[in-house]
Amino acid sequence: MAAEPLETITVALWAANLATRLNGIAAWIATVDQELAEANAAGARIFVMPEFVSEHWLSYAPETLPVTEEISWMAEQGEAAVAALKPLAARYDMAILAGTMPVKAENGRDHLNRAWLMLPDGRTIAYDKVVLTPGEKNPDAWNLVPGDKIQVVEWQGLRMAPLVCLDVEMPALAHRLASLDLDLILVPSMTALRSGYRRVFDCAKARAVELQTLVCTVGAIGVPQRMEARDSNISGAAVYTPCEAILGFDGIAGSIGPWSETEGPGPMLIARDLPVGTVRRLRHGHAEVWPGPWSAEHLTVEAHSGPRD
Repeated sequence: MAAEPLETITVALWAANLATRLNGIAAWIATVDQELAEANAAGARIFVMPEFVSEHWLSYAPETLPVTEEISWMAEQGEAAVAALKPLAARYDMAILAGTMPVKAENGRDHLNRAWLMLPDGRTIAYDKVVLTPGEKNPDAWNLVPGDKIQVVEWQGLRMAPLVCLDVEMPALAHRLASLDLDLILVPSMTALRSGYRRVFDCAKARAVELQTLVCTVGAIGVPQRMEARDSNISGAAVYTPCEAILGFDGIAGSIGPWSETEGPGPMLIARDLPVGTVRRLRHGHAEVWPGPWSAEHLTVEAHSGPRD
């Protein structure tokens, strides 16, 4: 029997501090376990980490590791990370979106930027970022390849979909999501500059309005010491809702940051009792003006050129 959809849900968004030193994957797992325990104590049922949370592991990478081999090295570390995280979802009865980490593609040569969604019922769903940045595609750096699937996950009566960073900025992708009746979109991100942070978070808010759903986004803060000369991270966390009177008018259910540096493991936004049931009813016909999933394919384009010289 299908689960009765939840009316509210509490989500924890961990803006991980990647500048803290680690001495191995076990230290990282211990940190995540500590953050999960805090989120669990606050009543969270979903826990989300940033994009490329795996970058934190580079704090203990071999000093001689070339930049072009960082992706494959993180992919190797990721196998142990995923194995250790899966039982934590059951222990804390919490869905864990483990940020993203590189994984080797099926061809055994390329790598994908993968978000792992681990559920307490034992399911593990993989979503591969579909829109890559120039840096991610750079053959002289990380040289990743894009995914080609949207993943819709049903859990606790909710319909959820993960996106990753630049994915949420794409109107064409939002159009594909519009007919999927989503309760939550979860967006791990990584942004080097305040401009990137604004693009991702502002577009996440736009998606909440356009899709009449809740959008949760979180990014990383700081970088490991080995990356200080070539990179930076600035971010925070936020949850956006449709801009409806019943939801408080402004479309912001919670927000922290942004920061370019922080102390300890990094701040966490506990977004309590998000009104997924209310938003679902708005999406199903009770919003102020939202017309439902809408396509512009029936419109024609008329171009009006000026006089020629």
